[in-house]
Amino acid sequence: MKIATYNVNGVNGRLPVLLRWLKETAPDVACLQELKAPQEKFPEEAIKEAGYHAIWHGQKSWNGVAILARNEHPHEIRNVLPGDPDDLHSRYIEASVNGIIIGCLYLPNGNPAPGPKLDYKMQWFQRLTTHAAQLLKDDKPVLLTGDFNVMPTELDVYKPENWLTDALFLPEVREAFKNLVNQGWTDAVRKLYPEERIYTFFDYFREAYKRNAGLRIDHFLLSPHLNMHLTAAGVDRNVRGWEKTSDHAPVWIELSGY
Repeated sequence: MKIATYNVNGVNGRLPVLLRWLKETAPDVACLQELKAPQEKFPEEAIKEAGYHAIWHGQKSWNGVAILARNEHPHEIRNVLPGDPDDLHSRYIEASVNGIIIGCLYLPNGNPAPGPKLDYKMQWFQRLTTHAAQLLKDDKPVLLTGDFNVMPTELDVYKPENWLTDALFLPEVREAFKNLVNQGWTDAVRKLYPEERIYTFFDYFREAYKRNAGLRIDHFLLSPHLNMHLTAAGVDRNVRGWEKTSDHAPVWIELSGY
């Protein structure tokens, strides 16, 4: 089973890129972030014609998450992260697909920091950590994937000295990610490539993609049930070089036995 995550940076504006990627790589499940479209504007028919059923939680102009499954229906569990009934951001959706619980997330950026946006990021991170602990306690095959907006270590960022005051690389943000993983999750890419520089995001400015000046901020966290089934992981880096593409590249894993 091949599962992918992709911050599309606008699902309608980048729809040709998304459909081309789905056709060329054919993941069984694709988790999308930054739809930037209200609920009624999600391109359901085009996605269905590509062979995928979808659930999504949209929001006008900002955020938005979706889970696509090839030739089967994702069974939605929730479309909001528990812990704050007043949070109206569309940043989390969870579904059961082929016996796996999949949480697709778009964690807040947090910039400028310090300030209210960083405070919101840290609060959201705590809610995610609390919910993740409950998912592990339920003792089922679970993965959390999406745009975490965190570079966990210096290996995950080009020129880390330039990012020391950025909300994606602050010590407290990296510590929050570490605390989450230490609950019992496995960082899939780092398990298979512990020492390699692997980037999933390349800014539109300063020819970051051509210079390989990137960040690794899109992650897969696997519960113990899935850790033993991990056989491959990678980044479709070439997609970042396509015309009118997202500033993120798709990331994927393969699980045996599913």
